[in-house]
Amino acid sequence: MSAARKRVAVVGVGTMGSQAAWRLAARGAEVVAYDRFAPGHDRSAAGGETRIFRSAHFEDSRYVPLLKHADALWERLQQETGRELRRLTGCLLMGSAEHQQMATVLESIAEHGLDHEVLDAEAMAKRFPQYRLEDGDAAVLDRRAGFIRPELTVQTAARRAEQLGARIHRYTPVREIAPRANGVEVRTDTGTEHFDTVVVTVGPWVNDLLPDLPWEVDIRRLISAWYVPTTDAWFGEERPAFIRTTPTHCYGLPSPDGVSVKLGLSRALHKPAGDPNALDRTVQPEELDIFTEQIRRHLPDLHPDPTRLAVYMEGYTESSRPLIGPLPGADDVVLLAGFSGHGFKLSPAFGDIAADLALDGTTAQPVDFVSTVGRTAA
Repeated sequence: MSAARKRVAVVGVGTMGSQAAWRLAARGAEVVAYDRFAPGHDRSAAGGETRIFRSAHFEDSRYVPLLKHADALWERLQQETGRELRRLTGCLLMGSAEHQQMATVLESIAEHGLDHEVLDAEAMAKRFPQYRLEDGDAAVLDRRAGFIRPELTVQTAARRAEQLGARIHRYTPVREIAPRANGVEVRTDTGTEHFDTVVVTVGPWVNDLLPDLPWEVDIRRLISAWYVPTTDAWFGEERPAFIRTTPTHCYGLPSPDGVSVKLGLSRALHKPAGDPNALDRTVQPEELDIFTEQIRRHLPDLHPDPTRLAVYMEGYTESSRPLIGPLPGADDVVLLAGFSGHGFKLSPAFGDIAADLALDGTTAQPVDFVSTVGRTAA
């Protein structure tokens, strides 16, 4: 069936849904999208003004071809819209040379010929004195890396989809998705519509909308904190983002306005979110202790008291690999869920893959390792 004859719903117009809507509309599908809020809202994971883009991957080198596909689509979306959604400033990857994630980074760099630089302690002290390395640490500068503007990206992709003919129902929660013999029904408080295919990209609401999902998606509450530097080193000629793998996994991005540095932590340090409709957005003083320790130990040029705090939600699978593909028993429902904190940089590629699956039932992209097809464990 040609794309022009397909009527596709996108449920959730956030990180993945906005990109899926863009890619579907670009291919001539009739796209109707729904969001319980509106594109670019701050109630899920796509907030805080910056997210990291990187080419090298800690978790699994199989992501690198998908990152290259995403890289090209980031450029395309910027060209089509005239908006700067991403800026390549580099990303420092640091941690114990013995740690598995640092080994995976070096393997992915070697396997895929990625543009990088390995820095010794002397080079780090000269070029990036704001970081304190420990004995046995390795440092790699991923040059094809930088930051993404998440809220602007979501709004821009959604707007581009609308320019291409998509319709977006804002402030319209979807209550039920019901597969039928000849397609899928989508029910909201205002009625029911029928579609050939539905793409589900509802982020932390996945367990609410799909209570019989055969895989667990653990919804976690994460904190972003902004700190003001006490020196100019953070905003010199080079101002890369950074990720530290050990002893505590954390990441940071110098703010584009040159005022503060945003810090975040990994899954193990996030509390369960509970009901995604009742997220606790208040940060208690004791929740900042881990940030304070990171600053004392590795980032001594940051003032230890934050100037801003924000709370978001992310969905994690047990393996940290996302769920991408048809819902079991419902081939006309395409699921994208559980991106485990590293989906934003890949979102244009995953949106494009969602369009492939919704329109053609298959994709040429190498997604076997994240596919829902034949998958037992999350």
